[in-house]
Amino acid sequence: MILTLVVIAILVGATLTFFHLPYSKTKSKFHLLAEERLSTSSPLEGVFTASDWESLPPSVRTYFESSGFTGQPKMSSMKAEFRDVPFLLSGKSLTIDYTQYNFLQPIERIAWIDTSLAGVPFEGLDTFLAGKGGMKGVLGKLFPLFDQHSQELDQASLVTYLSEVLLFPSAALESGIVWNPIDDTQVKATLSAYGLSVSGWFQFREGGESVSFTTDDRYVVESDGTSRQVRWSALMDNFKVVDGIRQPTRMRAVWHEKSGDVVYFDSDNLTLHYR
Repeated sequence: MILTLVVIAILVGATLTFFHLPYSKTKSKFHLLAEERLSTSSPLEGVFTASDWESLPPSVRTYFESSGFTGQPKMSSMKAEFRDVPFLLSGKSLTIDYTQYNFLQPIERIAWIDTSLAGVPFEGLDTFLAGKGGMKGVLGKLFPLFDQHSQELDQASLVTYLSEVLLFPSAALESGIVWNPIDDTQVKATLSAYGLSVSGWFQFREGGESVSFTTDDRYVVESDGTSRQVRWSALMDNFKVVDGIRQPTRMRAVWHEKSGDVVYFDSDNLTLHYR
């Protein structure tokens, strides 16, 4: 009995030590994917000029002009970091760190989620690579909880990329996006890539600040792999000037369920990096 207890204590101690080690296969995979793309993506030359915005609808043009992007270097990738974000996962409240990269040529997106469930590390890896979306969850750094791929996830990943193009103006100027003004403060955007086509509506304030992006082209993907098409919005607020560029510091993601809106991501500390 004593020997059994000693063995159990050793196993528990080793497990807890492993959980606190900085190494993670999922995190390493995320960084490997990022470095591969950063090392092969061709940097864009020059800076944004007033002529770059001329073909855009007035409200989108005003957004980029008033945000201070004119005169800034053009970028081929964007890194966004969020820390200590309130997050809902399958109805459970968590606090997560979230890091993502968006790439331009080709259009790709990867994101890494770092949190814990009942004290056990939980990591998520979301990918949109070569037109295919993927969503993987790993518990305890070793045990896959889900690894999902589907046409619905391909579409949802591409429309998520579209929702973020105002933060990544090089992407907003790509020929794959068609902009159609609805009125003075609302524009419909349609992105076509990889044989997919997704759309959504950007809403702006009169001063040029972006308020929201809303789409019907996203799906709630359950942990068992089933999915439901639900209206989705990304909300932007609390704009501040950082390194000469006005950007939102609060970002929220909302599912508009029939029973009411569900805010499942609510960050107030967005940090952006371009290259």
